[in-house]
Amino acid sequence: MTDDARKVPSHELTYVRLRDMVLFGTLAPGQPVTIQGLIADLGAGMTPVREAIRRLTAEGALEPQGNRRVTVPRLEPGVLDQLAFARLTIEPRLAELAAANLTPSLIARLTGLDDRVNAAIRAGDVGGYLTANHAFHFALYEASGAGVLLDMARSMWLRFGPSLRVVVTLAGAAGLPDQHAEALAAMRAGDGARLARAVKDDISQGVEEVRAALARAEI
Repeated sequence: MTDDARKVPSHELTYVRLRDMVLFGTLAPGQPVTIQGLIADLGAGMTPVREAIRRLTAEGALEPQGNRRVTVPRLEPGVLDQLAFARLTIEPRLAELAAANLTPSLIARLTGLDDRVNAAIRAGDVGGYLTANHAFHFALYEASGAGVLLDMARSMWLRFGPSLRVVVTLAGAAGLPDQHAEALAAMRAGDGARLARAVKDDISQGVEEVRAALARAEI
């Protein structure tokens, strides 16, 4: 355990680890898991695991199933519509605000993260894709300095992010425009409006992939 990890209360570490299991594909939408199984996977006691489940349930990221089981909820079309509206409103604004604070080192970091996104898609690596894609977006958004909007974006990703696995599992990225590449080009040009459009197009593309998968009952 790192020195930083030792400074974080155990219940908070348990919450973060369980949240990451949701965000980064360890728990697929609709896949039930037992509380005892989570205790074993997280290496934590009953109390911190129950508290983590309670928090993530309140945030819409987990759903109790009875029989001491929980699951990542499958997206319903109406919920998808609401999340799409919120993401398309908030995240392009975060990107536009971040544009003024981008540095060459941050753009280089984002380029490296996008390389990881592309490699994960080619390899069919769901966890690697979800992790790198989330890191790309939030490394950009954190440069905005807009804490309230950033908290909203994090909340939305807890509900929406796990369903982006369709980009990998259904080869959803094949033949689609690379909006991350367009976003990076906008960053290098110092064009905030263009960056916001690229992020908006990236979100729209992901939403439509998820919507199509829902219609086919594949997630």
